[in-house]
Amino acid sequence: MAAGIWDGRGLEPHGGCLGARDPGSGVIYLYSEHYQGQGEPASHAQAIRARGDWIPGVIDLACLGSSQIDGRTLMQLYGKLGLRLLPAVNAVEAGITEVWNPLVSGRLKVMASLTNWLREFRKYHRDDKGSGKIVKRDDHLMDATRYLIVSGRLVIQVQPQPEPVEPRPYLGPGAWMNL
Repeated sequence: MAAGIWDGRGLEPHGGCLGARDPGSGVIYLYSEHYQGQGEPASHAQAIRARGDWIPGVIDLACLGSSQIDGRTLMQLYGKLGLRLLPAVNAVEAGITEVWNPLVSGRLKVMASLTNWLREFRKYHRDDKGSGKIVKRDDHLMDATRYLIVSGRLVIQVQPQPEPVEPRPYLGPGAWMNL
């Protein structure tokens, strides 16, 4: 499992989508989304960690820019809040192709419960005035998906299993002092 994250930097909604890869078929399933407007990094980090604090992720490269207030980067803030993130590749056109190919071939599947993702996908389009560029509006989960597919698939992990604890032998009544 891995997460792709787009941070609106407090001005726009924060978007994140989580995906898991079936090791047998290689199909990637988008199974969860986080979509919250104008929250603080702590609320976004908590929402993502609630889905599994072991899950690694990738985030928009813009998070490496420092804040004008204190010089810290969003990457540093999210790291201190417990997220394990790497910067994502932000190649828009190549990334769209890398998402589109598995989507149309059935190697990328989106759960019906991702209502914000589906809403954004239906609106995602190119400028019809001749430039052919993607219209960059209400596309936060699309960006997060692109980050996940292009960069996140390299960090996808299986949930670690706890080490089995061997039970201590029962030594009979009053034996607790003999341990």
